[in-house]
Amino acid sequence: MTTIITPPEFDAALIARYDVAGPRYTSYPTAPHFAAEFDETALRGVIRTSNEEPIPRPLSVYVHVPFCTSPCFYCGCNRIITRDATQADRYLERLYREIELIAPLFDRDRSLYQLHFGGGTPNFLGITQMGELLESLRQHFSFSHVADREYGIEIDPRFADGAYIRGLGELGFNRISVGVQDFDPVVQKAINRIQSFEQTREVLDAARLSGFRSASVDLIYGLPRQTVEGFSRTLDQVVALNPDRVAVYGYAHLPEMFKAQRQIAAADMPDPATRLALFGCAMAQLSAAGYVYVGMDHFAKASDELVQAQRAGTLQRNFQGYSTHGDCDIVGLGVSAIGRVGDSYSQNARDLIGYYAALDAGRLPVVRGLKLDEDDLIRRELIGELMCHGVVDKQYFGARHRLLFDEYFVQGRQRLVPLIKDGLVLEDARAIRVTSRGRLLLRIIAMCFDAYLDDAAQATRYSRVI
Repeated sequence: MTTIITPPEFDAALIARYDVAGPRYTSYPTAPHFAAEFDETALRGVIRTSNEEPIPRPLSVYVHVPFCTSPCFYCGCNRIITRDATQADRYLERLYREIELIAPLFDRDRSLYQLHFGGGTPNFLGITQMGELLESLRQHFSFSHVADREYGIEIDPRFADGAYIRGLGELGFNRISVGVQDFDPVVQKAINRIQSFEQTREVLDAARLSGFRSASVDLIYGLPRQTVEGFSRTLDQVVALNPDRVAVYGYAHLPEMFKAQRQIAAADMPDPATRLALFGCAMAQLSAAGYVYVGMDHFAKASDELVQAQRAGTLQRNFQGYSTHGDCDIVGLGVSAIGRVGDSYSQNARDLIGYYAALDAGRLPVVRGLKLDEDDLIRRELIGELMCHGVVDKQYFGARHRLLFDEYFVQGRQRLVPLIKDGLVLEDARAIRVTSRGRLLLRIIAMCFDAYLDDAAQATRYSRVI
């Protein structure tokens, strides 16, 4: 079935009615459902099984660097605030041990096709440290040399200059993601992140001159003290920077979960109408500048491989969001890192004490995970097709999984009924299609087929869908 992607329709009143909390579906089942029963033995078992597949999948490695020198009050990431540079040395010592333990479990002929450094602040590591870490990875994994391999890193421009970015290019990085959030100085003060336009431009310009083939910018709407006028100016500045991709995330204010967010005064938070207007502003200005709405929070130039993959029907989704390499097995390295191997997920210890203790004892630091059953795999594929392509061919899907689609998903289709009445979805005997009105509410549509959702827990586990 041909994938036809229609531009999204921004209807503030409609979105407001559906703006509840829900998963982002970078995995299914989602992380809150991982369990401690999935341990090191289980992880070793699924890796062994993945090696025995007729055509083993290539590998993607995610490296988590948890350190930040100062707290951004909005942040919900797993990070450690410190100005002690020796923390990095201690961390790298254990990270090398983890690499030495897990890499030999994968057959050597499985190419490492994708590499991503996230955080925290990955550029907390100096260029020398970064080079030593990459050398360790090269020694233990088989780095791919194909032209479209993807080696990406997240950068905080407050702690990186042009020379640092040029060093990353020399090490082989070819994708960069730059955190901005908002250039408005009033907002920056409220979130404890003072960052100039000039700092950001220096990093992006250096990346282009150093051969990085893609640069993206991250923004957040719904932050304290944000106004439509101020955010509009930020969007103009971002467009002037000319990134290949722009991510516009909705701020998830969960102070009961994230201590730093308690520094944000409730009175400074934009009301629901303003929050929607902020997102509407981003939609309008980025679309006018030629960016294509890929889905969820992601925009990209029409020439970008994400857009091309979506049009070709090959776009996928994983823990890094939308991806053209979603078919890889993901190896998560570092504290709190999540991996996906075959039909399983696994997560490392979320604190340094537990992470260090496991590795010092010669054990992999996995503390929880999940082995997917047949129903999980079926629903994961269905949700992935909705999130990436906006259409599911019921007959083809049913034949592939040897099931009668309408009978198997009776409850999910019942949950779709009010969405169909509101024009978010079309359903006939052949297919389910997301309409232009539904494209901004993909999470709501996907939630109809989620067998794990607990209405009572949703509000505290997940961010709002817009």
